[in-house]
Amino acid sequence: VIDIFYKIKALYKLNQSIHLHCFNYKGQKPQEILLDYCKTVHYYPRNAPLKSLSFRIPYIVKSRKNEQLLQNLMKNEDPILFEGLHSCYYIDHPALENRLKMVRAHNVEADYYRLLAKSETNILKLGYYLTESFLLKKYEKKLKYADFVLAIAPNDYQYFKDKFPSKYLPVFHNQESLNVQTGTGQYALYHANLSVNENSEAARFLLEKVIPHTSISWIIAGHNPPAFIRQLCQKLKVELFISPPQEKMQKLLENAHLNVLPTFQPTGIKLKLLNALYSSRYCVVNDFMVKGTGLESACVIANTPNEFVQQINALSQQPFSHQQIEERKKIVGKNFDNLSNAKKLVEWMNNEL
Repeated sequence: VIDIFYKIKALYKLNQSIHLHCFNYKGQKPQEILLDYCKTVHYYPRNAPLKSLSFRIPYIVKSRKNEQLLQNLMKNEDPILFEGLHSCYYIDHPALENRLKMVRAHNVEADYYRLLAKSETNILKLGYYLTESFLLKKYEKKLKYADFVLAIAPNDYQYFKDKFPSKYLPVFHNQESLNVQTGTGQYALYHANLSVNENSEAARFLLEKVIPHTSISWIIAGHNPPAFIRQLCQKLKVELFISPPQEKMQKLLENAHLNVLPTFQPTGIKLKLLNALYSSRYCVVNDFMVKGTGLESACVIANTPNEFVQQINALSQQPFSHQQIEERKKIVGKNFDNLSNAKKLVEWMNNEL
């Protein structure tokens, strides 16, 4: 969602006219701010699960079948940008045959669902993730109907370019300029959407295997943490911020001395890493978090619990310097400027038209 929204804002700055089509969930209200950047905004309901069950088409795709969407797409001859494989139900429809079609790949979806299954304990969810992964792998062949795929990470680009015409378009994000403080921060921070199993397991890894062996204070912040995270934080006297508002989250990032961000799911690019690099001092990450992103040199790498402990303890009293800030500006500015990337997208579209 962040990638999509800030891509829209950047395209608007380039005087691109946007007709936005999006699916909303029950109870979600139209977002007035979208009308500031889009010529039109169309909302569609997702189909009910029983209506979308299929042994041929992934649920995330079939549940977004909507005849009104197709009719609206046919009202003009504009290029179509499909956001994610899940939005591609009509990509091979004859009525859209002569349109310029692009697919933004936020992940290699089959791999993403397979890795979700790997860390799932609920038997019903496990079955769903495995089935969806299998169907997504087969459905991926539909990408041949796109003029090109827009990969969000270099690793994904390497995967897609061997199968379909592809380009690397870095993630769009909410950070406009580097806002990193010099000196020494007050604590180490892990932040994530803790309702996602992948993230809560990363937090568990830190709480059980890393935090007890470090000398710095810790904060964990994120949306809807499960009970075991709350219990471990209480036991270890780790401060837990539950669903902090954006302004508070920004302050937590700015005041941290270390952002510690392990992940065990090497897919796409993690926006929490970019947020940390734009707003915080040291970033200690594992290979899965950073490999193939072009951001490796901006981070400190650790993989085992012992390596995390050693790096955190070594850096906890080491001030962050002006020189380090300047070096980071060069690294993140090279690939992650929203306006520059929007210009690339417009140029690619114009070359195909």
